[in-house]
Amino acid sequence: MAAQLGGTPILVLSEKTQRLVGRDAQRTNILAARVIAEAVKTTLGPRGMDKMLVDNLGDIVVTNDGVTILKEMDVEHPAAKMMVEIAKTQEDEVGDGTTTAVVLAGELLKKAEELLDQDVHPTIIANGYRMAAEKAKEILKEVARDIDIEDEEVLKKIATTSMTGKGAEKAKEYLADLVVKAVKAVAEKEGDKYIVDLDHIKLEKKEGGGIEDTELVRGIVIDKERVHPGMPRRVENAKIALINAPLEIEKTEFDAEIRITDPSQLKAFIDEEEKMLKEMVDKIASTGANVVFCQKGIDDLAQHYLAKAGIFAVRRVKKSDMEKLARATGATIVTNIQDLSEKDLGYAGLVEEVKIGEDNMVFVRDCKDPKSVTILIRGGSEHIVAEVERAIEDALGVVAAALRDKKVLAGGGAPEIEVSLRLKDWAKTVGGREQLAIEMFADALEVIPRALAENSGMDPIDIIVELRSKHEQGCKTCGVDVYEGKIGDMWEKGVIEPLRVKTQAIDSASEVAIMILRIDDVIAAKKLEKEEEKGGAGETPPSGGSEFD
Repeated sequence: MAAQLGGTPILVLSEKTQRLVGRDAQRTNILAARVIAEAVKTTLGPRGMDKMLVDNLGDIVVTNDGVTILKEMDVEHPAAKMMVEIAKTQEDEVGDGTTTAVVLAGELLKKAEELLDQDVHPTIIANGYRMAAEKAKEILKEVARDIDIEDEEVLKKIATTSMTGKGAEKAKEYLADLVVKAVKAVAEKEGDKYIVDLDHIKLEKKEGGGIEDTELVRGIVIDKERVHPGMPRRVENAKIALINAPLEIEKTEFDAEIRITDPSQLKAFIDEEEKMLKEMVDKIASTGANVVFCQKGIDDLAQHYLAKAGIFAVRRVKKSDMEKLARATGATIVTNIQDLSEKDLGYAGLVEEVKIGEDNMVFVRDCKDPKSVTILIRGGSEHIVAEVERAIEDALGVVAAALRDKKVLAGGGAPEIEVSLRLKDWAKTVGGREQLAIEMFADALEVIPRALAENSGMDPIDIIVELRSKHEQGCKTCGVDVYEGKIGDMWEKGVIEPLRVKTQAIDSASEVAIMILRIDDVIAAKKLEKEEEKGGAGETPPSGGSEFD
């Protein structure tokens, strides 16, 4: 980049800098974003295909989960990275709908490009998209239906819809039941709303068995074993002590030297250590505790005394697991053993060590009113277990989102078609050039039912025409029935999604589309010196190219 001053060129940017300006920058960014959307579009819906992702070590991931695919892809282009970000945001906010958000953003940019070719200014398109997104969210709230935490059937249908088309599909009814029970266990009422912190639902994975062997434990499962074989393997009516202190003789904080001149002094020293450890164990036993979970270490001698006292003990339990144990059992985490008392103990119907596959695990079961639970995920192989975990995470996210807002929609592309038709009617009242952008936004929404139809081998044009007709006749819940290969009432078919999945997808997609549209200059900074040294000094990208190509 150079400027002229009195006939003398002034270099503003280095010669190595690559720059794209105006329509070139917009075209390149839109193309990069659309490539990302096209990559995940074929995974949408129950009949969507899976992707096999292979990293540079040869490890593979097989999934059709949008955010997992995008996280694993090695994306270079900055506009494409922005598309990956919206998938991550959708995952963090709702847990599902990541593919919908990305595909919608890609289609919004495709429609915007048509307007740019007609010389409509990017800021007018951006303004029209903003107006359309707000109106779309209003329409969605109007067509949404109210639900309550007691509507278990609807909640199960929401979880089932989320899992349909994923690796866990063959056991989706069973898993949906587990998911709804888990969410209801940890849901806390605040005013007239329910707060669900999914961190309180622990997902523990173990290969072996089938997907149907997955179980909900009304308590916590810890991937540890008891510290001493002499301890009981199974404790019923467990009184549980949670200790965040070492059951060991603590080392001094500064270097100390003990001079011993005869054997009796050494014996006295060892006896004193033993006495201190025995006092610790006696203190625990005196409270009535018969199970101990210790966040720190347990000395070998202390293990022996605990085993003699018939106390089941586990050491080096993670902090997060200790907190979940406290919520599940009602115990208080104690940092000083001398402060431990009977009222600090928690309760569980059963604590046992169980061998699963090659490993021993500790199950804390049958807690009275657990505010933290565990889903133990099983499956025939590592890849199956990982895919089931992703499906369960999505299902937990959508059930929690449905309870937060207490509003749900029919799925199968029904809300998108309804919003599209109503936006087109509303656009006529807006007028001006923004009307064009709003109409394009409405057209872009049809990409979801179109993709569902394409992915299940149906004719997308016939399906869209028939869907519009059904909605104009008043069937607001009519969508694409991919199993029957025709239009059906999605509410009756049990295809239900939380309102938040759709509103968040529209928010994320419209915001990233607007941001990419407003970029008219891409300046690629020079490579780092270390990279230049690797590639050879003075090496520049081929002329006419760009580091973003």
